[in-house]
Amino acid sequence: MSLSIAHLGPAGTYAEQAAIAYADWYANLTQQPIPILCPCPSIAQALQSTAAGDTKLSVSPVENSIEGSVSVTLDTVWQLEMLQIRQALVLSIEHVLIAKAQQLQSIQAVYSHPQALGQCQTWLKHNLPQATLVPASSTTEALNYVDEDGSIAAISSERAAQLYQLPVIQRSIQDHPDNCTRFWIVSQKETPYPVTAPEGSPVYTSLAFSLPANVPGALLQPLKIFNDRHINLSRIESRPSKRSLGEYVFFVDAEADLNTSFFQSALDELTSHTEVLKVFGSYPLVQVVGTVGP
Repeated sequence: MSLSIAHLGPAGTYAEQAAIAYADWYANLTQQPIPILCPCPSIAQALQSTAAGDTKLSVSPVENSIEGSVSVTLDTVWQLEMLQIRQALVLSIEHVLIAKAQQLQSIQAVYSHPQALGQCQTWLKHNLPQATLVPASSTTEALNYVDEDGSIAAISSERAAQLYQLPVIQRSIQDHPDNCTRFWIVSQKETPYPVTAPEGSPVYTSLAFSLPANVPGALLQPLKIFNDRHINLSRIESRPSKRSLGEYVFFVDAEADLNTSFFQSALDELTSHTEVLKVFGSYPLVQVVGTVGP
């Protein structure tokens, strides 16, 4: 039976492209059938389907090089304790403007996922100052609003434009040419993960914690634990705990393997300085060069 992978749908989203890239990598490495892709209406629902056992894996965006972290992924992984990060991959992201307009001046509204709108905000400001920016649940869902008279455009992928047979009127509209997104490959903790990344792939450990009290210097001691062991933190950020105003959960990516003795000692010490500590997994990062074709 083929592996099942949940992702934000419908067909044509960047999450689907990441899932396709991972599925091809998995099939080539394991000589197993290509996994079945299972599109979901939202990122949270994709992760929830894996937590419930309806799919074996989820591919979810976690960080973009322009817009930063994808908060819904962080919040959902924090809430669903049975999930574990198995791998991360980086996908190049190239946005295109899709419309039936003959000229840019005709466009009065642009629809897309909020992340995509943010990644193109400078280009939109300079080239479509008259257009209203409207968020959609996904870059593919935004295509539903493209109208015949050309007054409404969408930001999506070249693949999506080809899948839905819609015209591209401008390519590479992201604000930085090296725009890329990091995705997490997530499964249930109990699910065996049968593949390993190529030798030499960097290994990261992701975790999150809340603090026992919101007092001056409360975050200093947890960070000092990593500093004392020369563990580099490639990312640290806070998210609201959703319990009360001013309470936060701190998400950390460490450039270290969870299975090393020095990292285990860091976790042991960290436990005494945190209220809740959750380790999401230790995993390799695989670079995916370019974007996925149609």
